[in-house]
Amino acid sequence: MQRPALLIIDLFSRFDFPDGQTLAPLALKAAKKVQQIRDVFDEKQWPVIYANDNFGDWKCGFHQLAEVCRHEEGPSGDIAKLLFPGPDHYTVLKPKHSAFLATPLAVLLAKIGVGQLVLVGMALDSCVLATAIDANSREFSTVVVSDATACVPERRQAALKVLRSTGGVEVRTAQVFLRSHERGKGH
Repeated sequence: MQRPALLIIDLFSRFDFPDGQTLAPLALKAAKKVQQIRDVFDEKQWPVIYANDNFGDWKCGFHQLAEVCRHEEGPSGDIAKLLFPGPDHYTVLKPKHSAFLATPLAVLLAKIGVGQLVLVGMALDSCVLATAIDANSREFSTVVVSDATACVPERRQAALKVLRSTGGVEVRTAQVFLRSHERGKGH
């Protein structure tokens, strides 16, 4: 069995878009769960990959983008400080919803021998959902950690229903995911 990778989607944000102010505190709450999961991946030396929107700035690199967020006040800065990429983490900038669309993600995953993707981040009903569907279509075993995702509350249940009805995509809570990996049941 190929090893898993954690894919952290769009948590570096200035929240300056429609629904941004609603999502900001929810993203911070999710980021705290993401940090716990990332710590497990780091401990096991499994790949951690950040895939983030580039804010429409095609001259900005990933670390520059994260650095901008780190100096913001409120949830944007809090999340960036909590989850700033370490030297062993991978980063991918994405132009659209799916982390696979027009990015080198598929090549990276093949090169580092990943067979399972664990998806966390923002927003569950758009970028996380699109990435999960694309991962499934590429035959990756895919887990979405539901409480390590942010979503506008009135859209959360619909997104979870779509994910659960997509064959090959498993939805777990952080507690269930972490417990399974502590006992060695994870990959």
